[in-house]
Amino acid sequence: MRLALYQPDIPQNAGALLRLGACLGVPVDIIEPCGFLLDDRRLRRAGMDYLDLADMVRHRSWATYLADRAGGQPGGQSGRLILLTTAATQAYTDFAFAPGDSLLLGRESAGVPPEVHAAAQARLAIPMRAGVRSLNVALAAAMVLGEALRQIQRFPISETP
Repeated sequence: MRLALYQPDIPQNAGALLRLGACLGVPVDIIEPCGFLLDDRRLRRAGMDYLDLADMVRHRSWATYLADRAGGQPGGQSGRLILLTTAATQAYTDFAFAPGDSLLLGRESAGVPPEVHAAAQARLAIPMRAGVRSLNVALAAAMVLGEALRQIQRFPISETP
């Protein structure tokens, strides 16, 4: 299981997602270009000291990310690419996750372009009440990742209660 951030443009969200990955033992792929520098103080503030624990792999572009997935480069694996999108018709709660899945999150400002939609093996949405657009990307990722880890029984086991 992995998180993949497509050209993130808000450093605080990227920092929160890196912290989420560090805490749950889930690697995070950053697909560049980002809308900020990866050493941005806002990213560091949101990620706190967890950034040093995060398993982060940077990919220079969407094409590089796809090549890395196919070729076994850092962060590469052959699992399904699962896009979280408001344009989906299938709820994440009705989806059967697998250990090799990568949960892909789009840009906060623009989502993902059509070619990224087309590359995904599944597109999932979070059911919401009528009249609202979307959740914060970090909140959405936490909800879906939590369900995915529950289904595949991969929550980390803490040594302390």
